[in-house]
Amino acid sequence: MESVVEKLKRYAALDTQSDADSESCPSTEGQWALARMLKQEMEDMGLVDVTLDENGYLFGTLPSTLPEEQAKKVPVLGFLSHMDTAPDFKGGAKNTRIVKVDGSPIELGHGRSLTEKNFPQLPSLVGEELLVTDGSTLLGADDKAGISEILCAMEYLLEHPEIPHGKIRIGFTPDEEIGRGPHRFDVKAFGADMAYTVDGGELGEFSYETFNAASAKVVIDGESIHPGSAKDIMINALLLGMEMNAMLPVQMRPEYTENREGFFLLESMEGNLAHAEMEYIIRDHDKEKFEAKKAMLQKIADFLNEKYGKRIALTIEDSYYNMLEVIEKYPVLIDTAIAAMKAVGVPVHVEPTRGGTDGSQLSFMGLPTPNLFVGGMNFHGPYEVAVIGWMEKAVRVIVEIIKRFGEQ
Repeated sequence: MESVVEKLKRYAALDTQSDADSESCPSTEGQWALARMLKQEMEDMGLVDVTLDENGYLFGTLPSTLPEEQAKKVPVLGFLSHMDTAPDFKGGAKNTRIVKVDGSPIELGHGRSLTEKNFPQLPSLVGEELLVTDGSTLLGADDKAGISEILCAMEYLLEHPEIPHGKIRIGFTPDEEIGRGPHRFDVKAFGADMAYTVDGGELGEFSYETFNAASAKVVIDGESIHPGSAKDIMINALLLGMEMNAMLPVQMRPEYTENREGFFLLESMEGNLAHAEMEYIIRDHDKEKFEAKKAMLQKIADFLNEKYGKRIALTIEDSYYNMLEVIEKYPVLIDTAIAAMKAVGVPVHVEPTRGGTDGSQLSFMGLPTPNLFVGGMNFHGPYEVAVIGWMEKAVRVIVEIIKRFGEQ
């Protein structure tokens, strides 16, 4: 079998950045190129029912090795990863290499180095081998490491048909990094009873609790007039926006929060004296606190509209919800993953994710989907790395989960 790191190197070489400004699905041609490559590989290795639909969703099946009647009693299990990389930084890592950590800074290239300052975990990785870039691109371990690990696990099980397991469905999705991953995902066509995304970070990371998330758009219409005649007439839209933002609690900004603490993030502000627009994201693990944050922003807008006349239009839209609400109804997903990690010697770190995954939306679409680690760090930038030993462990965890479901 091709090693998991060799797969990642091949997939990482393709630039699959997603593009939020594109209306197509997938949003970029690079994702189509990877999807077609993966489809061919899946067929060549012996997976069946391999389909690539008109929206770039790639599905395939590892058939059950159980007797027919027994197979009917075992849940159809899915494993999912996304094909796109973040639009934050250039993709297409063609000059990857393996380095061994000895504690000293690691020169990448293009004026960039991995140091303890920008990579605090570096001292703890002495003796490990990392896959890195030349500093000009991100690596794409988020989430091509997940793709590599799932396919390595499928290859292993195809070569070991003596291992009892049920039907396994795998899926590779587009545009996760711009929040659209599940938007055209056909849960019925996928046909799994439950699933795991393989899209986490460090060794042993396992998440089944995410933020509740919403976006808010603020449109402000001011009153423009020559500044020489402005007294008691001018209403500066930019200053009104600043006043609105100042009414939000400072301690509820991302830079002052951690763990399960939610936040407001002002992502953009643009405009002029007459017209301004602001965009926020709102996050909280707790549903009541999440609703309270949305209500707070609305109350501030209402107050300012009362103060200045109706100048502010606020639109709030929910993006996804905390998957815990769904996953806790399926304890087998949690218990099996934790038992599998322990069985292969992986330390388990169950933590709430300060973000979301495709599983955040899929869980509420009828496919309960917690998230497993891939063995990477420093995602979305040129300092991204994949720890080779951790990726190999991820493959073993996937295989062990499948075995344990087959034994139930």
